[in-house]
Amino acid sequence: MTTGTPPPSRTATPRRSRVRTFLPLGIAAWLVLEIWLLTVVAGAAGGFTVFLLLLAGIVLGAVVIKRAGRRAFKNLSETLQQQQSGAVPAGEQRSGGNGLLMLAGLLLMIPGLISDALGLLLLVPPVRSALSRYTERTIERKMQSAGPGTLGDAFQQARIHRPDGTVIQGEVIKDDERPAQRRDAGPRPPIAP
Repeated sequence: MTTGTPPPSRTATPRRSRVRTFLPLGIAAWLVLEIWLLTVVAGAAGGFTVFLLLLAGIVLGAVVIKRAGRRAFKNLSETLQQQQSGAVPAGEQRSGGNGLLMLAGLLLMIPGLISDALGLLLLVPPVRSALSRYTERTIERKMQSAGPGTLGDAFQQARIHRPDGTVIQGEVIKDDERPAQRRDAGPRPPIAP
């Protein structure tokens, strides 16, 4: 008995991206490496030493996340106060880095020596600023290479710069793109069924 639906075509299935293909394999390899390294250190220095290292990583990670969160909240409240009073300078740049500090704290809190080493590496300011610049350049390049109708295009359309450097949120609509306006602005009667 047939249902009348055609069989699914094999050409319609989209290809998986490389990230979706190799990410599970990478996570599994990372976990195996973390466990192996913990057992090697436990064999050389003892299980209690490994426990103290993991506990120190958790405590240090919590302190780093708490500090970065407080700094982010302080920056946010100062910015809001300046905007309410109208005293925001045109070219002022806030020093960021709170997201990378929080990532460093999270990596420190994850049990494992490799993640602790990466978290400690992110606590070094030159490394953090270099990674921040690299990430910013990569995102800008991806947004510029994105074609029309993408998220990058919409983001670029929503930011309008004035000559003095002030950014005005909005969208520019040209006269030829504006939809035709009705002459009668009143409500329309309901359509009869």
